[in-house]
Amino acid sequence: MNRRKFIIKSCIGCMSTGLVFSLLESCGTSKVLEASISGSDIIVPLKNFVDKNGDQPTFKNYLIIHNDILQYPVCVYRFDENTYQALLMKCTHQGTELQVFGDRLQCPAHGSAFNSQGKVENGPASNPLRAFPVTISNNQLKISLK
Repeated sequence: MNRRKFIIKSCIGCMSTGLVFSLLESCGTSKVLEASISGSDIIVPLKNFVDKNGDQPTFKNYLIIHNDILQYPVCVYRFDENTYQALLMKCTHQGTELQVFGDRLQCPAHGSAFNSQGKVENGPASNPLRAFPVTISNNQLKISLK
């Protein structure tokens, strides 16, 4: 096989694989939520972390919170029923919006990576992500933007 055919087949294979994963991801429940802001708090009902598949509920590990007032989304990680971490999805290196890959946030611009606690795992970023205080009240998370 010549080089041109090899490159074309490789590109088609990569695009096909990406399409399959995109379709499978869209079949799952969404982890993106438009949340309301009340005063200086983002309000997130705890039920948004619950997936009801069959008899036993399962829980999402994280949600991505959007609101038109916010310049960047907020990623909220759930560690257990009483422990949550809310992180601004803004890279501390040059301000690029981060992408979530499970328990890791990654910058598409320069490759900085952060763990689910907001700590730097890979540079060039050297500062941790901005974290917001989270409280639980009346089956809702209140994420303070102060």
